[in-house]
Amino acid sequence: MDLEVGDKVSLIIGTETNLGFTVLIEEEFEGLLYQNEIFQELEERQRIAGYIKNIREDGKIDVSLQPQGFRNVITQDTDKVIEAMYDNDGFLALTDKSAPEEIKRQLLMSKKAFKRAIGNLYKQKAIIITDKGLELVKK
Repeated sequence: MDLEVGDKVSLIIGTETNLGFTVLIEEEFEGLLYQNEIFQELEERQRIAGYIKNIREDGKIDVSLQPQGFRNVITQDTDKVIEAMYDNDGFLALTDKSAPEEIKRQLLMSKKAFKRAIGNLYKQKAIIITDKGLELVKK
């Protein structure tokens, strides 16, 4: 098996299970995409890019739709938040108190990823956090 954790791979979505979706990796290997890793609608036979998350000792492969590693994930998530703010005149009506379902609906990410992204943007002084939401800092 030539796959390594972190590799970007081609996935074909298989059947939905209690845990998530079975996937065919590079049209050769079977894997699993866990339900808590999915933030978009998926259909059987859909082709999509993914990433190797874990190769277990029993040979089973876990995949994710997001790149692995803190640096890759945080950059992707902060870009999503900034893009959503630009699309709404520099404001986003979400805060760290927003419901996880609302964050997922608006940004297609988990609340944990959202909080990590806004924390990073706040440290960079790129956003202001108010009771009503997030505002881009005007430069």
